[in-house]
Formats: sequence, C-alpha cells, structure tokens
Amino acid sequence: MAAVTDLVALEALYGKPGAPSVMKETTRLTAGYRAIVEAAPFLVLATAGPDGLDASPRGDGPGFVRVVDDRKLLIPDRRGNNRIDSLRNILHDPRVALLFLVPGMNETLRINGRATIEDDAALCAGFAVDGKAPRTVLQVAIDTVFFQCARALVRSRLWEPDGRIGRGRLPSTGALLAEASAGQEGGEAYDRSLAERLPNSLY
Repeated sequence: MAAVTDLVALEALYGKPGAPSVMKETTRLTAGYRAIVEAAPFLVLATAGPDGLDASPRGDGPGFVRVVDDRKLLIPDRRGNNRIDSLRNILHDPRVALLFLVPGMNETLRINGRATIEDDAALCAGFAVDGKAPRTVLQVAIDTVFFQCARALVRSRLWEPDGRIGRGRLPSTGALLAEASAGQEGGEAYDRSLAERLPNSLY
C-alpha cells in the first residue's frame, strides 16, 4: 500500500477541476444559495480545536438558520447534551464549515466562514420555541459558498424510501451507550426513559 504524500502527485491523479466546479464558488449568498439555506432543516457544523476536530449535527424546522444578509447567518444552539464540543472549538479557532441538506434535494450547500458565540438575551429570545430560548446563537460571517453536486447523495440513495434501513436492524441508543460505557450506563431502561424524555427536551 502506497500513500500519496505529495501535492503534485495528488493533482496528477485527479487533474484540474472543470470550470463549473470553480465558478460555482462565491463569497456571498446568491438568491439561489439563500433559498437553500432557508429551506434546510438540517446541517452539519464542522469545527477545529486544540483537542482535534468535531462535526456536529444541527436541525430544526426549515428556516431555523436565519439569513441576516448575504454575508451573515445566525444559528441557534438548541438544547443538547452540554458537551459543547463545537463551541469550545470556536473559542479556540473561529473557522467553521457548514453542510446544508434539504430532504429530497440531492445537491448540498457548503459554507465556510468564521463564527462568534452570542449570548445577548434579546437575540436568543428571538429564536425561542414554545417559550424556550437557546442559551447562545452562533453568528457566522461567510467567507465562501458553493453547492456540492448530487453524486454522493445519488450513490447513497439517501432520500429513496426503499433505501432506508429499519431502525430495529441497528443497536438502540441504550445498547450503544451500554457497550461504550462497559455497562455503567444505558440498557433497556435508558431506551424507555429516552422515549419519554426526548419529545419534552427538544427545546
């Protein structure tokens, strides 16, 4: 097995990107790119910190990411597990990468930028759901935006109903936790409590 460690050798393997692959990148949200952001109920937030990298899911109803203007986004930090891995990383390195997915759309949207963590009470209150506001809101200053072509999602058949895997074919949350913690946490009791707790702890 041989590893590719030289940029010249790597570029020789792949060749130059086609013109559309380069020209689709912008430094701001176009009208079309904005429409995708506002339709997306899900994104992945990638960050880097002193302890390594993190890729964290973020999701809510379409429009949960607020477009301030063509160079700025606001993302509420909804209730989670309080590990705050992404937020810790942002304090160390503000660079972030966002990957937006819209169900039924095979193209994805990629945004790179720099984030700050805002805890202004009025700002957070503006993102309240059922009277519950996020503790913080991420403000993302956009550096680059471009769409990713459909190949990955077409190959994965992510949105195809007959391509879905039944949840029962994979370990439950309780089983995963029990295995990872050597039986100290998790199990069937955890699964039962989670089913009751999750609907009431989304916000």
